[in-house]
Parts: sequence; structure tokens; C-alpha cells
Amino acid sequence: MSEPQLPPSVERVLRPLPRLIFASRWLQLPLYLGLIVAQAVYVGYFMIELWHLVEAALGNKEALQALVDSIGYKTDAPVASLNETIIMLVVLALIDVVMISNLLIMVIVGGYETFVSRLNLEGHRDQPEWLDHVNASTLKVKLALSIIGISSIHLLKTFINADNYSDKTLVAQTVIHITFLLSAMAIAYTDKLMSGGHSGHHGGH
Repeated sequence: MSEPQLPPSVERVLRPLPRLIFASRWLQLPLYLGLIVAQAVYVGYFMIELWHLVEAALGNKEALQALVDSIGYKTDAPVASLNETIIMLVVLALIDVVMISNLLIMVIVGGYETFVSRLNLEGHRDQPEWLDHVNASTLKVKLALSIIGISSIHLLKTFINADNYSDKTLVAQTVIHITFLLSAMAIAYTDKLMSGGHSGHHGGH
């Protein structure tokens, strides 16, 4: 038999110690605000790299050199103009920024909703679909999948620019990526087992 639900306007009055312990969740607020600042830095970096790409496409040598330095592209012949490899590496770097930015949003919004306080977005037309059923377990799986996506982009960048990396680095990055994959599969499988266990437990009652 379920417990009687209190009206939304009525809140339980906690004893002082439980109230203090529960209020300690607000210590996480500066962490999430700090991640918002980090997000703003990423936006600035994205716009600078994008502007350099546009300038380099228009023939600006300084912008081209800035791009070459930022992506770590090295070649025996001097880079005189924008080529397909440089464009591909820069675009992958921009995609990398976007994916890390998505990861930040998931941690900021999902983490705040899960561990600090409700955002009360129900009914809001811009409520993210994934936030509708987020909890600590599903958030962990989504973060693991996002990290795999970011790792994939880094691995692709490394293989495109493979001449500038040692075999040891290539093997290490591949092994790390496979480790991320296996970890995500283990997390997802554990989450599935726990979800199944909970549903079976509730079904028994």
C-alpha cells in the first residue's frame, strides 16, 4: 500500500541535523556554475577556431598558421594553402568541442536536477527529451556514451594525422578507446540488470 501523497504546497519539516545534511547538496551549486563558465570558454574557443578557418579559406596566411599549430599538423613541405586534411582536422576539432559542450550540458542540467534541486521544467516547450526520465543511473550511461563519442573523434583525428604520431601513441589511443567501449557496455548492462531487478521487485508486491 503506497504512502499518502502530500499536497504540492505542503513540505515535511525536517529535524535540524537531517535538514543540514540535506541542505549540504547546495555545496554542489558552485561546481555547476563553474561548468557553465567552462562552457562559455569552449564557446569562445569554437568561435575563434571557426573564424580562423574562414580567414584561412579566404587566403589569410596567419590564420592558416594558427590552424596548423592548433591541430598539431606537421609536414615536410611548408603549408602554403588550406588543404582537405587541414579542413578535416579543424572540422573534427570543432565537432569535438560541440560534443564536449553537449557533455557539459548533460552534467550541468542532469546533475543539478538529479543531485541538487528540481528545475520544474515539466510542460516547458524546450524541456530536453532525455531529461524527462533522467536519474543517476541513466545519466551515468548517457555520459559514458558521450565520452565514447568524444574518444571516437579524437581517435579519428589521430589516424588522419597519423604521420605526426608514434605507433605507441596510436596503439595506446586505440586501447583506451576500446576500454571506454567495454566500460560503457558494462555500465549499460549493470543499469539494465538493476532496472530489471527493481521492476521485478515492484511486480512482486
